[in-house]
Amino acid sequence: MLKLYHSLLNFWFKQPEKLRFLLVGGFNTVVSYLMFAGFLFVFGDAHYQLSLLLAWVLSSVISFTTQKIFVWQTKGKWIKEYIKCCLSWMVGYAINAVTLGLFVKMLHFNVYVGQGVAIVITTVVTYILFKYFAFKRS
Repeated sequence: MLKLYHSLLNFWFKQPEKLRFLLVGGFNTVVSYLMFAGFLFVFGDAHYQLSLLLAWVLSSVISFTTQKIFVWQTKGKWIKEYIKCCLSWMVGYAINAVTLGLFVKMLHFNVYVGQGVAIVITTVVTYILFKYFAFKRS
């Protein structure tokens, strides 16, 4: 069993960084989006910004941990990197919130579709910030 585990890890870490980022980020995005949809269900569609904020806050711990371990493989510096991730996510959150607001209020997108499109934009920004700021290797 241990041999299979090591074989899977070796296979995983032989994959390109961008692919690992997309797969781990995809998992994190699904978790975050499900949280967002759950909060919308609880609070109602009119409270989409509150739902976005709550989903963002709760999913940040999961996302940081999975990115650090399964994508960037940095050692130590947990607090420093978490703070940098949070700063990166704040930029991503601001872009997401503004984009979502534009899609919903100006372009009259359904809030679920608007968030889906905003996620694509935010993903590109987050990759760049993570690679060159939050998980930057010395």
